[in-house]
Amino acid sequence: MANSLSLNDFNAGLMQFLQASPTPFHATRNLANRLLAAGFIPLYEGDSWQLEVGKRYLVTRNDSSIIAFVYGKSPLVDKGIRMLGAHTDSPCLKVKPRAELNRRGYFQLGVEVYGGALLAPWYDRDLSMAGRVSYRNQEGEVASVLLDFSRAVAIIPSLAIHLDREANSGRSINAQKDIVPLVLQLAAEDLPLPDFRSLLHAELQQQFPDLAVEQVLDYEISFYDTQGPTFVGLEQDFIASARLDNLLSCFIGLESILQAGDEVSSLLICTDHEEVGSASCCGAKGPMLQQFLERLLPEVDTRVRVIERSMMISADNAHGIHPNFMDKHDENHGPLLNRGPVIKVNANQRYATTSETSALFRLFCEKAGVPVQAFVARTDMGCGSTIGPVVASEVGVKTIDVGCPTFAMHSIRELAGTKDGWWLYQAGVEFYNYAKAPIALVTLPG
Repeated sequence: MANSLSLNDFNAGLMQFLQASPTPFHATRNLANRLLAAGFIPLYEGDSWQLEVGKRYLVTRNDSSIIAFVYGKSPLVDKGIRMLGAHTDSPCLKVKPRAELNRRGYFQLGVEVYGGALLAPWYDRDLSMAGRVSYRNQEGEVASVLLDFSRAVAIIPSLAIHLDREANSGRSINAQKDIVPLVLQLAAEDLPLPDFRSLLHAELQQQFPDLAVEQVLDYEISFYDTQGPTFVGLEQDFIASARLDNLLSCFIGLESILQAGDEVSSLLICTDHEEVGSASCCGAKGPMLQQFLERLLPEVDTRVRVIERSMMISADNAHGIHPNFMDKHDENHGPLLNRGPVIKVNANQRYATTSETSALFRLFCEKAGVPVQAFVARTDMGCGSTIGPVVASEVGVKTIDVGCPTFAMHSIRELAGTKDGWWLYQAGVEFYNYAKAPIALVTLPG
């Protein structure tokens, strides 16, 4: 199928998606809306399913994970399923259940660090809040709604260098007391604290006046940087944004599966909680993908045969070689921004890449005219991991770990090249439309 997105169109859509997706809940809703607009049929896990060849489906779980499926005309047992996976979550600061603090008349909200966040960049940023709010309606039922304050409502001021002369050489950050966002100054120090749930209730009434919110019961609210994504550089070579890890890969997967033909079956899965280990009902270590495949293929023997003929691309950002810290990379494996997607390899299975899946991905890139790079961490340093090893071990599907090279991974503001996402998208389109059967290599004896 022809690739329909130009580089400029791809990046414009990416920036809109990043701006509109401050939390995994919002990212999943935006993914679902795009798929629905393209004719994908919504499925509900509590219903009975009767999937039909030639149709396209989507299903969500916990409002923060999603599967999109194109049921191709070729028998699954002949050609398998082309799968691409990413994750919807990013490191952030999450508001605690009893968050209200009064410190010398300054109203602050206690936070918990989600994932392996770089904390220093959170200082002196204009912060907003977004997430999911669960409430009781006027009928006594529990319902949920996505909320985004969409304006600067908090800040974490730095301590002046005059009060810490060693700030530039050795300041440490205590996650309990040093990164508490400031949201309001009280008229007097001894005034009662505002109730955060009441503040959420008032914001809901303002944004959704027709919503019958009787009482806010609970919430999953995160802080995020209000500064939007932008092009950076004299020649606009880079994209700076929050949540590039890993909404960039989610967007690549979305645009790729929208270009998938109807010859072979294709699947996109974007799951929550990767940054904290994926161990949840909607994480990659949970049963979401396995249960989908079981409902699609109830008979065990057939399902195993289909999985053997399938392949998963685990898409998650890679560490580009930083020009100020080049010694942090293996001298032969320092990916450059704007030089193509990166194949990630690790001998200790932190990445799921094998020689076979790497060879196949190189083939897809070659067919699409896409340059490709490789990343291996320094032998004396550890590396991160992805959903790749999780899916490979839980489902048994052959898997490769790839991603776009980036700087400042897990910062509140990350940096990527303007070309790499578009190139990985082109490779994804080639992968989803690869019609040879099965996706496997013949291993000769001897």
